[in-house]
Amino acid sequence: MKIEPQKSAPLTVNLAHETDDALIVRTAWLYYMAGLNQEETATRLGLHRTRVNRLLAEARERGLVSITIQHDSARELQTEHDIAQYYGLDFCLATPRIGFEDIAANPSLTTAQGMISRRAVGSAGANFLRGKLSQGPITIGVSWGRTIEQVALHLSGVRNPEARFVSLMGSLTRNSASNPFEVVQALAARTGGEGHFLPVPFIADSEADRDVLISQRTVADALSIARTADLYIVSIGELTENSSLRTQNMITVEELRTAREGGAVCDTLGKLFASDGRPIDHDINSRAIAVDIEEIRGRDIVLLSGGLEKIDAIQAVLSSGLIRGLIIDGDTAQVLARRCGRS
Repeated sequence: MKIEPQKSAPLTVNLAHETDDALIVRTAWLYYMAGLNQEETATRLGLHRTRVNRLLAEARERGLVSITIQHDSARELQTEHDIAQYYGLDFCLATPRIGFEDIAANPSLTTAQGMISRRAVGSAGANFLRGKLSQGPITIGVSWGRTIEQVALHLSGVRNPEARFVSLMGSLTRNSASNPFEVVQALAARTGGEGHFLPVPFIADSEADRDVLISQRTVADALSIARTADLYIVSIGELTENSSLRTQNMITVEELRTAREGGAVCDTLGKLFASDGRPIDHDINSRAIAVDIEEIRGRDIVLLSGGLEKIDAIQAVLSSGLIRGLIIDGDTAQVLARRCGRS
């Protein structure tokens, strides 16, 4: 008669007395090569799990273990991590790189790269927003720009009647391109939510005009909603002749010149910033009808930006410490990471 062996706990060894060098190699082999988890490795070697964790960490620090992820997206993941760590962000999401590596040598590619990048970032932003909208009631403050417009165009497959979208800045511009009113209404229509906008210009003619306009009840109510939003989706503008502020004649050539002479390289929500993230005092700030970005500092502000032409603007706003999350195209992210000295 065949006698079946009785099942019992696995026979283990106790190697706690061995040197760390010997244990590091044995622990790393069991965990990485044999596929044991930390608890199983600790049991096999007769060690406490906390010591196994420490030995594995030391193996990585000393370069005894090399982990390689064979996938094209691994490089983007490292870039995302480097940018988030450098600027103290909660997260960075980079789209796959297109391959505009040497755009400086061929300026004619700038327009094409910017257009492709905005679409990619808009799609990634819509995907991010889709996840937030699936969680229940939410109020989302939205700025404006060509990248934000792409978010509205790409958002689909989600319904949330308890969602509210509100403009963070004046919704009337000189033409319909990237009009904040249209973006907010498109987001509301695609989700079945509510849309609230500021029925006033983004840049008033004077500070006195601005005071009159923001005192209107409809404007005051919308700004009140905007100040208490759960999430803020913002973009940035580079201060050049090709920026939206100039192409839509919201500021004059002279105002652009004086802003740049004062050290400004970009704007977001009507506030100007220097390359190191310092706010720049300028007449434009006092005439902008928008939520004061300093009032929402520390809140969940996510920057969406695409295009290598905006690299200086992105770097400036990230340096301000206002941004908690970044969604960016892969080519621009790669350049940004290099400037951080990381990739």
